Amino acid sequence: MPPGGYHGRLLDVDLGGAAVRRDIPEATLRRFIGGSGLGTRLLLDEAPPGVDPLAPEAPFVIALSPLVGSPLTTSAKFALVAKSPLTNRISDALASDRFAIELKHAGLDALIVRGAAPDWSVLVIEDEDVRVEPAPDLVGLSSLDAETALRARLGPSFRFFGIGVAGENQVKFATVSGDNRHAGRGGLGAVFGSKRLKGIAVRGTKPAPVADRESVLALAKGLSKRSLGEGTAKYRELGTIANVLVMNRLGALPTRNFQSGSFEGADKVSGEAFHATPGKVRKHCAACTIGCEHVFQSASGRKVRLEYEGVFALGPLCGIEDRETVLEAAARCDELGIDVISTGGTAAFAMECAEKGLLPEAPAFGDGPGLLDLLTHIAHRRGVGDLLAEGSREAAARIGGGAERFACHVKGLELPGYEPRALQAMALGLAVGARGADHNRSGAYEEDFRPGTDRMRADDTKGPAAAATENRAAVLDSLILCKFLRGVFEDLEGEAAVMLAAVTGWNVTTEELRETAERIVTVKKIYNEREGWTRAEDTLPARFLSEPLGDDAGADGASRGASLSRPDLDRMIASYYRARGWTDEGRVPRDRAAALGLADWLAT
Repeated sequence: MPPGGYHGRLLDVDLGGAAVRRDIPEATLRRFIGGSGLGTRLLLDEAPPGVDPLAPEAPFVIALSPLVGSPLTTSAKFALVAKSPLTNRISDALASDRFAIELKHAGLDALIVRGAAPDWSVLVIEDEDVRVEPAPDLVGLSSLDAETALRARLGPSFRFFGIGVAGENQVKFATVSGDNRHAGRGGLGAVFGSKRLKGIAVRGTKPAPVADRESVLALAKGLSKRSLGEGTAKYRELGTIANVLVMNRLGALPTRNFQSGSFEGADKVSGEAFHATPGKVRKHCAACTIGCEHVFQSASGRKVRLEYEGVFALGPLCGIEDRETVLEAAARCDELGIDVISTGGTAAFAMECAEKGLLPEAPAFGDGPGLLDLLTHIAHRRGVGDLLAEGSREAAARIGGGAERFACHVKGLELPGYEPRALQAMALGLAVGARGADHNRSGAYEEDFRPGTDRMRADDTKGPAAAATENRAAVLDSLILCKFLRGVFEDLEGEAAVMLAAVTGWNVTTEELRETAERIVTVKKIYNEREGWTRAEDTLPARFLSEPLGDDAGADGASRGASLSRPDLDRMIASYYRARGWTDEGRVPRDRAAALGLADWLAT
């Protein structure tokens, strides 16, 4: 019998061939848990080394966790893991939806999809029945419209996870979505598109029982109560868009493609400004008590879900201060199926290219209508949109003329809304991230905001702090629980071990879970090493290492003149490698891999 919370099974589907079910050894489940951990471990086994991310033989993995389907709040999540066509490195994108629950109820802990369908199709999973159905009528639809059409055809209890037109056109930062929630970063929608897979529809009737139901119910009750406390108040009241004015005050709000750390129009696109408009509502993800989702109504009547990252990327980063433009741009990203961060980052890059005479067909900073048109052109690969659909790194390489200097990415992934010169622990987290410039797999900004910390000083304390936040993220992303719960835990690993033990029946300890977190972070690094990672990739764009912030860096002036040198960044990176037990060149040594049970996957 599998442990509680698991079926001990995966489904391996070749879209041009057969579908087979395979057992997952209990030892694998225990050592990688689920979500990002299990997904990366399976990808390392199943993906041919050096494979083109858009080749038929490149698989993607959807990995669940033992908590899916349990009463523990925020547990209706799954991880989509594949080699990113944007970065050529690991990408593990998470999403919240009842899709996770239905896939678990189909008797599965993971789904592997490889190959390519002969024509546009949908993968349908209904308990033991697995079939690939032609779906030419869904081509050109948004993911949400495709889901509506499929549920009308198959039945209302099916859940869907699929792509919009950008994924069909293999835009390198296309998303995969279900119920208007998105696995956004890394362009995994393009992987679906390369397989002519519009999406996956699933319905199941076989939940996985937990080992100790009474304990799980008691833990769920306590966690739900805490989820409505002070630790999540910001998310319930204003949502993450509350960060706009906070970051602006600190001089850490990226503006006009990171040319500044503050935006003169921040108050017009702040959380407070959006909440002052009529027609707003608050919604919940599946199996969630927090209710962090804030939906706003545009002047045209459209309902738009906003987060800080979308507002920053489509507003200040592009010099846009008009709320209606930001609402429309966010809605258009969702409908077209493109990641708001990479979209805004690539658009802002193009705007600076226009400013410097390198890309005259791109809109200027502050050009709202031009931005909206550009989003459509990118998704359909029309005109200059075809170039920008490759992402800022590749576009800069093709444009030349020094454009690479202001393409703001790490490993090809555009930067999120944290100014590295003003938040230097976060600068480190962005530089070393396995997924690229990433605020979800590294919460290094937590160190920047810790009382008594000098956020504009690069020193050796930043490495262990950044590593610790990655470990905590690995636990949450593999269980899977929402990151917005992190503030309610006094001892994340200890409390997570108790939850995991109650669900599975394993005698999980805090020490074991801490080692598991190290293993999950390390297996991602081993995957990247196999795919060609070099030490030179752990860095930041030249702009951040040679240009200090100006006099407009923050309302309180604290970030004025903030700078980060290459030697200082390298010093922090060295302290991070030491904290991980890696070599001076950032590689995983064999003895460290062996201690974590990963030596067999090291590149020879």
